[in-house]
Amino acid sequence: MLRYWMLVVQLIELFVSALVHMLYGFYIFSSAVAGDLSQGLSDWYFKPNMDLVIKELQQNSTSTGLKDLPPIVLVHGIFGFGKGRLGGLSYFAGAENKDERVLVPDLGSLTSIYDRSRELFYYLKGGQVDYGDEHSKACGHSQFGRMYERGNYPEWDEDHPIHFVGHSAGAQVVRVLQQMLADKAFKGYENTSESWVLSITSLSGAFNGTTRTYLDGMYPEDGKSLKSICLLQICRLGVIVYDWLDIPWLKAYYNFGFDHFNMSWKKKGISGLVDCLLGSAGPFSSMDWILPDLTIQGSLALNSHLQTFPNTYYFSYATKRTSKIMGITMPSSIFGIHPMLFIRVLQMSQWRHPSEISPPYKGYRDEDWQDNDGALNTISMTHPRFPIEHPSHFIQDDSTCESLRPGIWYYKIVEGDHILFIVNRERAGVQFDLIYDNIFERCRKHVFKRNPQMLPNEAQQ
Repeated sequence: MLRYWMLVVQLIELFVSALVHMLYGFYIFSSAVAGDLSQGLSDWYFKPNMDLVIKELQQNSTSTGLKDLPPIVLVHGIFGFGKGRLGGLSYFAGAENKDERVLVPDLGSLTSIYDRSRELFYYLKGGQVDYGDEHSKACGHSQFGRMYERGNYPEWDEDHPIHFVGHSAGAQVVRVLQQMLADKAFKGYENTSESWVLSITSLSGAFNGTTRTYLDGMYPEDGKSLKSICLLQICRLGVIVYDWLDIPWLKAYYNFGFDHFNMSWKKKGISGLVDCLLGSAGPFSSMDWILPDLTIQGSLALNSHLQTFPNTYYFSYATKRTSKIMGITMPSSIFGIHPMLFIRVLQMSQWRHPSEISPPYKGYRDEDWQDNDGALNTISMTHPRFPIEHPSHFIQDDSTCESLRPGIWYYKIVEGDHILFIVNRERAGVQFDLIYDNIFERCRKHVFKRNPQMLPNEAQQ
């Protein structure tokens, strides 16, 4: 009888979680549509003089010397989108307008860290996205993807490096890209190196995985397979149907990024849809999607070959929405946490690794993973920790961080949930401006310093 009631409670929780997430998705989509309609009407009634606009832009570009500034690239996280998707809606809540040289690429919102890193390279350099022959065959998708006729920063090289700012999974995407550059992993580009990256700034970065993946449906035994009934299964089915229907205007508005899997009805037909739904084909079959990379096991596998390079500046803002009450970790606020994340903050703070399963790494402790922001555990966001801890330094106030050295992760813990600094800037208030102003000012300050320096704990690495 007890098991029956536990099942009922789990199903109710699943229904509520699915409903909240779908309502939030509908809110974002409808907000984008409403914004586009409003902008369209405004443009129709008040048509600007395009000759004057172009002339003004050209004057601004010349006067500020934009060509001399290395671009700052903002990389979105899971379910995110770049410039050009969802109409005029900004994933980074307009933060890109704080600097004159900012790029906001649109990458696959659910594709794997590996695939997104490849897409980011070709977005910047130009050309057709090449996922690699070996990887493509292993994962069952096309080797080539989207074509960029002209890159958004084609001069990118060691003499023209870039600043990267990544939110959530976007931070790990940038780390993988930098490692690919160091490994010269792009065919036809034998001169790449880690020095192409000036700095990496992480906002709630997914460096070491998250226990939320297990709450949403990933099996903690392997960190790859999905439970039969869970939130991620609902997501999986929805994504497959969305891609199979392949409605051009809808996919132009928002795309999960699985075009290289060719799941469209035009290519797969009914039988292909059935294969994908049953899990015998597609990205969810080959595990070439984002969630396996966000488990603790998946992050350990990625981190095992990712380096922190001595010539690159690293910064991290870890978010936290929990506090201890009589020794018990609980949500720190009711009204300060987004409704979509409140339940998950509570669940993540109480989650325990199954005792009958081997821990994901030696020395694992549940209490280390209790603080969280509703999507990621705070321990995961500070800096790369597992399987080997990278050089790091905790800072309490940005103003005290005057003399910075490359090759060290400077991290700060901020009170906020996982989506505080994206989509809706009003939620963060003045904190939004403080965070992004500090990030952009720091990027512009540390531009040309590249001399290698000895790290304080380099001998331990």
